Amino acid sequence: MQAQVTTYYLEMLSPNELRPKHAQIEGLLVMKAEIPCAELQHFLYRSVGGNWYWYEKAHWTYQQWWEYAQNPNLHTWVAYLKGTPAGYFQLEVQLEGNVEIVYFGLMQQFSGMGLGGHLLTCALEEAWRLGARRVWVHTCSLDHPAALANYQARGMQLYKAETTKMEIPDQTPGLWDGA
Repeated sequence: MQAQVTTYYLEMLSPNELRPKHAQIEGLLVMKAEIPCAELQHFLYRSVGGNWYWYEKAHWTYQQWWEYAQNPNLHTWVAYLKGTPAGYFQLEVQLEGNVEIVYFGLMQQFSGMGLGGHLLTCALEEAWRLGARRVWVHTCSLDHPAALANYQARGMQLYKAETTKMEIPDQTPGLWDGA
């Protein structure tokens, strides 16, 4: 299916620009995944992104996920609510002091609980701890309706937007589609 998709590029150039939002939710823990794990990467990508047209890696093999997980510049953090994975963010340290928020999101059942602002605050704080000179992210009009507003509410500034026609799958393969 062809669709008009707007991609938004946002950045933060100083930790002083961060407008934090912390949630005081009993049983909420945000923890770094210290051991590279293909299964964890696959699970998080599919369970968070399955509803938002994250399809580029949906059919990756175990070997592709394994190689991806081995990237020493990739840092994955998982949000748990009372021991259950609720969402995650992934940071990639890049050249010239850039840190990209590669993936960010919540699993569907945890949306609307106030976790998004908290998790994004954690992601931005971690990016600055990694020595960033600039933190950046891109999102698009196919993402969760609150995504762009959350990035901007935390202090990220829009620096580019582009609209293109894209071929997107009629149905994004979800976690339960057996792939």
